[in-house]
Amino acid sequence: MHLSPETVDVVADYLALFVIIFVPGVLIAIFWMVHILPEKVAYQRGHPQADAIKTLCLLSLVFGGLLWPLAWLWAYSKPVMYKMAYGTDRVAHPGHETEGELNGVEVSGDLPLGPATPTRNGTDLAAINSLPGEH
Repeated sequence: MHLSPETVDVVADYLALFVIIFVPGVLIAIFWMVHILPEKVAYQRGHPQADAIKTLCLLSLVFGGLLWPLAWLWAYSKPVMYKMAYGTDRVAHPGHETEGELNGVEVSGDLPLGPATPTRNGTDLAAINSLPGEH
């Protein structure tokens, strides 16, 4: 079965157009989806600095992907200083799915976004300070 040279030329032209138009778009979409993975991980884990990780992912696009490994590591890190300051290392991000639980409380849409209530050894500091004569 031999095809005529004209048929081969037509098939080659359409194949070239397909490769020139479709393949770069697919590659860009795949690159973008892989590039925003650290951002998605940060939101799913309730990372308090998820917006900064998102910004780092976008900056990494400008710098040719050099910052992407840093965003990946940051998304999986535990924010120790944040936990020391606010008593928790996770926050709810409206509009984003999070892991099943957030600090032992089922995640719901009405979870507070502010810092946690300050505690000392699991006791509410406001309750401690309200006790008469015991400060």
